[in-house]
Amino acid sequence: MSLLFNNSVFTGVDVHAKRNHDEHHTSELPEDQLTVRRGQAFKVTLDLAKPFKQGIDSLVLIASTGGKRSLARSLACPTCRSISDLDFGSSANSLPVLVTPPADAPIGRYALKATLWGEDKTVATLVLLYNPWFSGDSVFLADEQERREYVLNEQGVIYRGSSNYISPLNWDFGQFEDDMVDICLNILDKSLNYRKNPAGDLASRGDPVYVGRVISAMINSPDDRGVVMGNWSDSFEGGLSPSHWSGSHDILSMWKNNNFRTVKYGQCWVFAGVMCSVMRLLGIPTRVVSNFVSAHDTDASLTIDVYHADEGARRKESNDSIWNYHVWVESWMKRPDLKANGKYDGWQVLDATPQEASDGLYQCGPSSLVAIFNGETQLPYDVPFVFAEVNADCVDWLTKADGTDVKMSSDTKRVGKSVSTKAVGYNKRLDITRTYKHREGSEEERAVFRYAISDDKDSVPDVGAPQPPTPPTPPRPLPQLIIQLVETSVPEYGKDVQMKLVMSSDSRVERKLNIRITVEGMHYNGTFVATIQSQVKEGTLHPFRELTIPIVIPVRSYLKHMMYADSLKVSAVVTDKKHPDKKYLAEDDVVLHDPPVIVTVNGFVRQHQVAYGEVIFMNPLQETLTGMTLTVSGSGLLRQELEHRLPNLSPNNRFRVQFPFVPYRTGLKMLTADIHSSIFKDFKGSYAVNVRP
Repeated sequence: MSLLFNNSVFTGVDVHAKRNHDEHHTSELPEDQLTVRRGQAFKVTLDLAKPFKQGIDSLVLIASTGGKRSLARSLACPTCRSISDLDFGSSANSLPVLVTPPADAPIGRYALKATLWGEDKTVATLVLLYNPWFSGDSVFLADEQERREYVLNEQGVIYRGSSNYISPLNWDFGQFEDDMVDICLNILDKSLNYRKNPAGDLASRGDPVYVGRVISAMINSPDDRGVVMGNWSDSFEGGLSPSHWSGSHDILSMWKNNNFRTVKYGQCWVFAGVMCSVMRLLGIPTRVVSNFVSAHDTDASLTIDVYHADEGARRKESNDSIWNYHVWVESWMKRPDLKANGKYDGWQVLDATPQEASDGLYQCGPSSLVAIFNGETQLPYDVPFVFAEVNADCVDWLTKADGTDVKMSSDTKRVGKSVSTKAVGYNKRLDITRTYKHREGSEEERAVFRYAISDDKDSVPDVGAPQPPTPPTPPRPLPQLIIQLVETSVPEYGKDVQMKLVMSSDSRVERKLNIRITVEGMHYNGTFVATIQSQVKEGTLHPFRELTIPIVIPVRSYLKHMMYADSLKVSAVVTDKKHPDKKYLAEDDVVLHDPPVIVTVNGFVRQHQVAYGEVIFMNPLQETLTGMTLTVSGSGLLRQELEHRLPNLSPNNRFRVQFPFVPYRTGLKMLTADIHSSIFKDFKGSYAVNVRP
């Protein structure tokens, strides 16, 4: 990329965008904007009106960011003193210069001004990003495979569902789409921090801790007109359901193209996916993390109260809640603000979902994973909240018809299951639970929990890093009654759900039992949608035998509620009729498996040449589907979503839709199809497309 100047001592400049982008790992970005990384030299060649005389002439380069609110920085220019060391085929009037941005320079847009022979001239503009390839950068990540995964990979997997059925959702991060640099820098420029103190904000952008916290606030909308509006209600009027989205770029480009108006709507996995895209574009290694059975602790007590309604009692809501899953991101950076020796460096939790305010804004993190593991809840930022998400204790209460609450049980192991992220280099799930806490029930885990809730933080308990498995502790005496809900087949959308309640006891006498089984539709964040069915049964449990109660949830019972609900919560409260004060609880969160959406692409796919995709879907219900829409998307494949209105689809029939597309970027891309109907949420299917030059 070259520029020409008239009536100037600088007759032109070549910023060598292709060469610089290749060397700075920004080759996926457009070459009409020079984008480089800090701590690493980039080449600029200045064409001059007359030859530059080394040792006599003096060239000064100054880079400034922020326009009128500029923050000037001198950039290292070693070749100004030793031009003869370079041999780029330059002519007498052509001056090649290597410029090295400081490793701690603020990221953002820069104007590069040259001073020579009494003239000042802005010779180039550039964008500066963090550099995880440079050891002097605070986001340096040593492993090349991890850098490719957590910075350069545009295709990811977000895990959802329940701890029993973890379901992968392919997510298109699209961080190298043409307008993403501009979008991500606009996010910083629209933040409250910049609006309140532009100079201070610009100066702080060299610190990934600061930038990560700003981004976590700006991805959501409540207090700063951020990118995405959250919505956990039953109505998505005026926008799109969170389940519609398959990637980040469609959301971010909509935000920018609509004059930075908040996009409607998102939920936790959407916030996390969008934040991951922005952080990767900026150069901060980032991965999406899902925590199953995730606690939302509103009062920092590290205890979650869960209420169950007895027969004839009204449902009692709690400020606390248990989510089937919650999704955030981890970003890799140093934490000298916590300790200079690097103890808290590494992965940091950042959460863009608006749950609780932090320092007056809906933001969360960065919370050091080491601090969470050690229960150091006194450290910034938001460590107590994240610690509770993975390690809070749960107390179950039964609300009786007279309004009184009876404590049923206390569970120290329920929260924080199967903490998951995509594996490096593979579309496989990596369980990282042991990076958040010691083994549940171990002495180390309980010691950390006690330390986390204590006021005495003079010394951290000496539990260290995760240890090899310790010998099992002797089992506690068996309870008088053991009850368990078992799914007898895989729960599939459009089919009856088959389960059973299994009860056993170590008692030597028979026991008369009252059994109440309730099925409720629930949002994944633990809020109630509707009661689907409830039944009360009597049973006799004989000594040394099991009592089994079959449970069937018919399609006709749950179907209309699943338009709004994410799961079926099946609860069994068992009462010993001889001892009515003794009540036992079993619960299971049932997540229905979506019907398949088959996506294929025919033949070889080449850049800038027409390719053809196909989507096949069969109606899984015994009723006609109406109001159907097919949406196809994929960064590098489609500039914008393709939408097809589909005719009604009769039971046991299928549709086949073929469509052309012209891929505009090479490499491995993901083509995703989303199907929506008036009676069900979005179903998705994906196909990996290798686009050749």
